Amino acid sequence: MTPVSPEYDVVVIGGSFAGLAATIQLGRTRRRVLLVDAGSTRNRFAHASHGFLGQDGRTPREIVAKGRSEIAAYRTVETLDGEVVRARGSSDGFVLALASGDEIAARRIVLATGIVDELPKIPGLEERWGRSVLHCPYCHGFEVADQRLGVLATSDASMHQAQLIPDWSGDVTFFVNGTFSPDEAQREALLRRGVRVELRTVEALLGDAPALAGVRLADGTTVPLDALFTTSRTRMASPLAEQLGCAFDDGPFGPVIRTGPRKETTVPGVFAAGDAARTPHNATWAAADGVMAGTAAHQSLIFTAPH
Repeated sequence: MTPVSPEYDVVVIGGSFAGLAATIQLGRTRRRVLLVDAGSTRNRFAHASHGFLGQDGRTPREIVAKGRSEIAAYRTVETLDGEVVRARGSSDGFVLALASGDEIAARRIVLATGIVDELPKIPGLEERWGRSVLHCPYCHGFEVADQRLGVLATSDASMHQAQLIPDWSGDVTFFVNGTFSPDEAQREALLRRGVRVELRTVEALLGDAPALAGVRLADGTTVPLDALFTTSRTRMASPLAEQLGCAFDDGPFGPVIRTGPRKETTVPGVFAAGDAARTPHNATWAAADGVMAGTAAHQSLIFTAPH
């Protein structure tokens, strides 16, 4: 390893909505801040971001580029395109190792490292993710409204999603896909919402990707569809929280970094924001998390008693 660089007050790891929101708050405090971004954002598959006030309809790439240009106006903020691969230390000081072999010292850390979606293993699904296979009706439902929509179950929790989708279309099919057997009360709830229940297994998605024309069932039947909603299992995109000793909670889709109301993790001096540290997930919530984590990290430099 090369010698540790001069210390930063705060290093923000992850440069999407949460990380950028934290960085701009910290930049305005005139503290020395470094944003490290590996460039592999969860939202890179989405055509546009919706429901994000002031950014509705812009691509995630455009929003991030605008954020990067805004933080560049703060002279105490530096950005580094790279990956932090290891982290160690305590609130007395942290050392971050980069994939390049360099090391960085930090008094505080904001983890905005995100998560990775683990999708159902069905042929044709992955290449449509974020385009015609969607996870959030609040983010994407308006754009596919009044079309032929499906919901692909990944667990019995998919009942929730299946009952939401009819507000965007009167033509909704719920593909249980062998994950559970709806009981009588669940069937009645779906019927009241006008949702058809399909018990046959989905074998493949059809059409000219990333568009969707329908799904093929196990018996060869084709069900025409224009968009399919499903939920993924998620995992941490980075091992840093675990390396630092942060505690995790079991979220509905996968592990979540445990944080308090000010986004501090169980490790003093380490804050976490965005999809890795909350459920549910949404661009606005990620940005709001970043604001809280950034301001809390700054205030911890002032009000936390020295060890």
